[in-house]
Amino acid sequence: MRIVPNGLARAAVRFKPASFAGTFVALMMSALIVTACGILLETGLRASVPAERYAQVPVVAAADQYEYVVTGSGEDREEEAVPLPDTARVDAGLVAKAAEAPGAAGAVADVTFPVRAGDGSLTAHGWGSHAFTGAELTSGTAPGTGEVVLDATAARTAKAAVGDSVTLRTAAGQRDFRVTGVAEAGSADTARNTGTADTGATSAFAWFADTEAPTLAGHPGTVDAIAVLAKDGTTPAALADGVEKALAGSGAEVNVGDDRGAVEDPGLGYAKVTLFGIGGSFGGIATIVAIFTAAGTVALSVSQRAREFALLRAVGATPRQVRRAVASEALLVAPLAGILGCLPGIGLAHWWFGQLQDRGAIPEAARVHVSGLPLLAAVVIGLLTALGAGWAAGRRPARIKPGQALTEASVERLRPGVIRTALGIAALVGGAILTGVSANASGGDAAGAALGVVMLFMLAVALLGPLVARLFAGLFGLPLRGAGPAGALAVANSRGNARRLASAITPIVLATAFSSTLVFMHTSEDHVADQQVRAGITADHVVTDPAGLPVDTAARAARVPDVDAAVGLLNTQVLVPTGSGEFKSLLGAATQGVTGSGAELAKVQDLDVREGSLGRLGRDRIAVDRTLASSADVGVGDRLPLYLPDGTKAEPEVVAVYGRGLGLSTVTMDRASLAGHVSSGFDSTLLVRGGSAKSLAALGEVTDASGYATERSLDAKLGAWSNNTMAAVLGGFAAVAAVNTLVMTALDRRRELGTLRLIGFTRRQVLRMLRWEGLLVSTVGVVLGSAIAAATLIPMMRGTTGELPYVPPLMYASLAAGAGALTLLALTLPARAVLRRWS
Repeated sequence: MRIVPNGLARAAVRFKPASFAGTFVALMMSALIVTACGILLETGLRASVPAERYAQVPVVAAADQYEYVVTGSGEDREEEAVPLPDTARVDAGLVAKAAEAPGAAGAVADVTFPVRAGDGSLTAHGWGSHAFTGAELTSGTAPGTGEVVLDATAARTAKAAVGDSVTLRTAAGQRDFRVTGVAEAGSADTARNTGTADTGATSAFAWFADTEAPTLAGHPGTVDAIAVLAKDGTTPAALADGVEKALAGSGAEVNVGDDRGAVEDPGLGYAKVTLFGIGGSFGGIATIVAIFTAAGTVALSVSQRAREFALLRAVGATPRQVRRAVASEALLVAPLAGILGCLPGIGLAHWWFGQLQDRGAIPEAARVHVSGLPLLAAVVIGLLTALGAGWAAGRRPARIKPGQALTEASVERLRPGVIRTALGIAALVGGAILTGVSANASGGDAAGAALGVVMLFMLAVALLGPLVARLFAGLFGLPLRGAGPAGALAVANSRGNARRLASAITPIVLATAFSSTLVFMHTSEDHVADQQVRAGITADHVVTDPAGLPVDTAARAARVPDVDAAVGLLNTQVLVPTGSGEFKSLLGAATQGVTGSGAELAKVQDLDVREGSLGRLGRDRIAVDRTLASSADVGVGDRLPLYLPDGTKAEPEVVAVYGRGLGLSTVTMDRASLAGHVSSGFDSTLLVRGGSAKSLAALGEVTDASGYATERSLDAKLGAWSNNTMAAVLGGFAAVAAVNTLVMTALDRRRELGTLRLIGFTRRQVLRMLRWEGLLVSTVGVVLGSAIAAATLIPMMRGTTGELPYVPPLMYASLAAGAGALTLLALTLPARAVLRRWS
């Protein structure tokens, strides 16, 4: 008798559609996840923005906007680019050198900075930029030193005409400027207000003399970029070569094409990091989970047909023919499932990208890159998963003797394989070891180790699934034995079919563990940060302004009656090297620049100082949070190497270590140390002790510590949204996998359910038994998933916040109830359809 594997595969798909439908859904969902993450990863690697401000400039010279972490050497050398928190600038003296390059018609120093005019704000540039932006004077003349050109909106708001004086506040302080002209902004000026997004800048513009603009911007002697214009007949490539030679050794980079857009939109660097984090880091986890789940579903589908394989062996099929039949089934199902899964995956990637753009994490001009590579990877990964899982599941029934195969198809083996058990125990031990490592680590090290914890424990649950299922069925089944015949039968079924129970439990464990870890990680950090802000802000009043507070605001507040202390804070970020060897990295640390002394700061902000004293805070002396001190291995009296916002190296002395860095700021330094290293010289916040809200109202929006804490928590929405979205993607995928698996197992029990009806069980009793089984499955899944999440979160939160995880009871109850409801519906609905045949 000749058996044709492809014919067997087609017949199996035709006559066992329920089993293959489950496999199809699992592989399709796997392709969806891999496609979406792959597209975001590719977009992060290839992302660019077209030049808008520099659209008419063939060559732009600017500083490198990245700092680099180098690990290894020789062939193992790796270089990681970390975007700088603020704009790195070039020496203004390079403008003349660039203008002398062969083919250059001229070079313009470009500077962009915010300016305050009364209650409003302006975007300011050097007047020379009109040569490439299209700005034109409608009246008056170009500005000189101490002069300004306004656009019509700014002139109208200031009620100023040519020849009048206007009072403007810049990073250099408040000054009166004579209006020498009114201009109409060019299309390149209005295309994208680079560098002012964080200051609340409007569409009003001002232009200053090129020689004075860098000083007014707060960084004299440096410019944001150099726009090099070409002579007629000079190509951008030829001009770029000439400029590169002219600026050799200066550290300036020469940019053409879309690279010019990256210069004018510094947010692109962070967008790439964000997309790489989603597509690479999260995408890697999601892909592993997808493969893991799809493989389990394929293995379940193959194991459900153990009787058919045993019969084939009994009628003469060779082991090779059985294996070929399983492989042919995978070839029939996996490619189509992968292709269909790619389509919603593309949609998910576009939706995710659009949401990030709406929240300001990605520049509006950036676009999603879709190529065939992520789609091909999704299909190939699905196919390999199906082939591998099918081979592993079909290996034993194809290998053993036909009689033994028939026996094992009727009665489940009590013990899993030796190799599987050994691997499961190894994963369990590895997870326990990493839990200890995470408990003794801090900061990013704790978070990194915690990721390994959840992955290893999940692997252990999958490999030891039958043993775990039998153990928990016996443990949680004790109360069910008192629930009557239906409950007792549910326990007996669960213990006697531990493999089936394990296949149903695993996706629920997966959904619970990953969703709980991602969601409650954020709620824990947010809860601690909120507590620290409320306890740490001891000021009576907090003054803010969307456009920023002028540098003299603290001095003005100090003159208000009954004010005891007024301290301005400039919020930014610095980069701190942590780790060593292969584990070196640059950690972005939230930083506050303080206007005033450490003693004055202590009157309005309680940082919970653990070591040292804020009294010594000043130039070249900083205070840091305890988690950063631990990660960087520094203490009071040590020097901490770091990079200021624009990439300038510094090595200040640590004079204090405090405990409220998560809610307030990781690094506290003298504001003067940040002068010239940030794009906006305006303060972010003013903390005031004493006085009244009414007397301070002229300075900005006044609130108290409680209102400020609420506002700060709203600023964390992007992080919360990202975590919740990742939890929804992973949890949703695992939930679909759980429902898929439960439906497959329910439909596969037609014979069992029919037998129960034939021996006298009523339809209601059978459904009650299934409900008890569903309750058992969901309870075990939620308990195991919660235990894995707890083993992950407790050491992680201890290391990063010093506190236990914060789990909102209602949120956790909703998660558990959702798991229970899904399980009951997935078991009872298909069972009802099956039981109709026996009614």
